[in-house]
This record gives sequence, C-alpha cells and structure tokens, in this order.
Amino acid sequence: MPGTAACLWPTYYPLLRYAYSGSPTTKPPHPPTLIPYRMRRFLRLTFLLAALSTAAAPAALAQKTKLKYPKQEPAADIYDATEKPAEPLGGAEAYGNYLGDKLNYPTAALQAGVQGTVEVTMVVEKTGATSNWQVTKSLSPECDAEALRLVKAGPRWKPAEHKGGVVRQRVTLPISFQIPAGAEGASTTATGTTQPGAAPTEAGPQVITPDEPARPVNGTEAWFEWVQQVQQYPAQARQRKVQGKVMMEFMIEKDGSLTNIKPVKRLGSGLDEEAIRIVKLSPKWQPAKYKGAPIRQKMVLPILFQL
Repeated sequence: MPGTAACLWPTYYPLLRYAYSGSPTTKPPHPPTLIPYRMRRFLRLTFLLAALSTAAAPAALAQKTKLKYPKQEPAADIYDATEKPAEPLGGAEAYGNYLGDKLNYPTAALQAGVQGTVEVTMVVEKTGATSNWQVTKSLSPECDAEALRLVKAGPRWKPAEHKGGVVRQRVTLPISFQIPAGAEGASTTATGTTQPGAAPTEAGPQVITPDEPARPVNGTEAWFEWVQQVQQYPAQARQRKVQGKVMMEFMIEKDGSLTNIKPVKRLGSGLDEEAIRIVKLSPKWQPAKYKGAPIRQKMVLPILFQL
C-alpha cells in the first residue's frame, strides 16, 4: 500500500537514517516498501475487523428486513367416513318425519305415475349447516327439484367428529316418492270410448293412459292457490299442532266434475274432513282425453296443511 507507507515515512525516517549503513553524505534510499512488524500486525487487525463488519452487515440487515408471511391454513378436507358421523338435530326419525310431512308430490309426477327414489348428496359443514347440494340419482326433473328443495330447507345437523376434532362430511340422502297403493295418478277409467259397432268387454272398465291428462281449468298452480284460500284449519289440529298433507283420491268425470272423493293418506284431528270439503268445493277440471274423446281419470293430489 504505497499511500500508507508514504504517510508513515516521516515517522520512521530518522530510525532508518541511522540504521543505514551507507555513507553519511549519501541520501537514504526511497521509503521502504516493507512496513515494520507492529504496524503490519495493527493493519492486519484493522483489515480483519473491517472485513468481519462488512460480512456481518448484510446478515443483520437481512435479519431486520426479513418478511413475515401469514401462515396459510390447509384446505378443510371433506370426509366420506368419520369416527362419529354427522346426524340431524333431533335424530334420524325426526328428520324422516320432516321429509314425509314437507314433501309435496309434484303434480306432473303424480299424473305420470312417476315414483321411486331421488338421492341427494350434500356436505355437512363444521357449523351444522349444509351446502354443496346436488342430485346424484335422478328420478324426474320435478321430483329432483322437490328433493333439492326439501334438503336445502331442512333442519341443521350435528357435525361429524374425527380424531378429536369437528370435520366436514359428505352425506347422501335418499328422498322417496311413493304413490299410495291403488292410487296411481296416471290411471284412467275409460267409459264410453268403445268404437261404434264394437262389442263391450265383460271385464268392466278399461284402464288406459290418456293422451291429454286432466288438469285444472286455470292450471295446477292456480288450483293449489285456491286450495289455500278456501282452507279452514281445524281448531283441534291447530291446538294439537298437527300439520302435514292429506293425500286425496278423486275421479275427474268426462264433464270435468270431481266424484268418488276420499282420503288415501290421513292425518286426523279434523284435517281429513277439511280436505274432503275442499275437494268437493273444487271448480270443474278439463277432463282427460284419449284419441280426442273425453274420458274419466282417477287422480291423487296432496292437500297441504301447515301452521
């Protein structure tokens, strides 16, 4: 380091002058390139400390400026099987009663005689609420929509438990659509449809499927709205808090009038009698038709009673 040696030269020049073995009149040599031992040791320590400081500074700076990112929680898994499965609040029996009481058999399905089971899969969340509803086994568009409505509007569940913690669980529910025995809505009893000149059958009325099913004059939805308007909830049923649906069977004649009215699924507490009264008051329907001619049709429809 020439600059350092030049700065130190005035200090050490007298010593070097006396130590010089040449003639007194001879000029001493140029400033030596070697630095005395103590000075070299001092400089080494200085350089070492400077190097250590330089090396430690980035680490300290990095430690001070280290960014802390929030911990990402793992996505909640959905279990198909758990140590303690999810269950409806109130138990399976109460949930089954809810399904039976609140199920509204679609009129189109009744008229077509559609019956069977719709399977709905859902997720019971950690809070007991349900989500991710979807039909995994279809029966008909109308029955599928009714099954989804039932499950979505259903009561909360007690969540599943697994390995000591509350977890999400996937649950599949079967929703049954069953027409009461002997009350298939698509059956029709045809009379007066025999072709001219044909001999009448001795077996009695012929059961056929109409080309055009019977329906209320203003449509099914308007008919059910009318039912709710004229309905008078029996005091006994209201006092006992009885609610549900009465399945009513009746015959729609060729002139559109309703006859042979009777309940095929009862509730009691005066609700059956009220359902009979409502159907007897019903306006005329458009009769079913087979090959362009009106025929009689047996129908089964629910009369819903809800507090």
